[in-house]
Amino acid sequence: MLQFAEMDERVSIREQMTLETGPVVLINTFTVQPEEADHLLAAWTADAEVMKRQPGFVSTQLHRGIGGSCVFLNYAVWESAGHFRRAFQNPEFQAHLGAYPPSTVASPHLFQKVPVPGICGE
Repeated sequence: MLQFAEMDERVSIREQMTLETGPVVLINTFTVQPEEADHLLAAWTADAEVMKRQPGFVSTQLHRGIGGSCVFLNYAVWESAGHFRRAFQNPEFQAHLGAYPPSTVASPHLFQKVPVPGICGE
């Protein structure tokens, strides 16, 4: 069963999902035992198929740490936190959460761009 660990102990993902702001970027790290990495990839792929059909979904990309790492990072863009909340609460998506391998720990968190003059655009 998928376990959740907050990325920021002061602001939970559930609190973030109550906000009506956007666009937002979901950063979600996953850790898994090496022997379950392929299982995690299959579960994530099934989840991504559900999410990409949801209103407000823009894009997603999965990354894996190099050198045999079993840390994965998902980067997903949503039109708003509200769109992500509705997609996350979708019964089809929720049903897929049970498909993750037992050692999986996920740490999802929502972010917005920070404009830094001369470095990062708006």
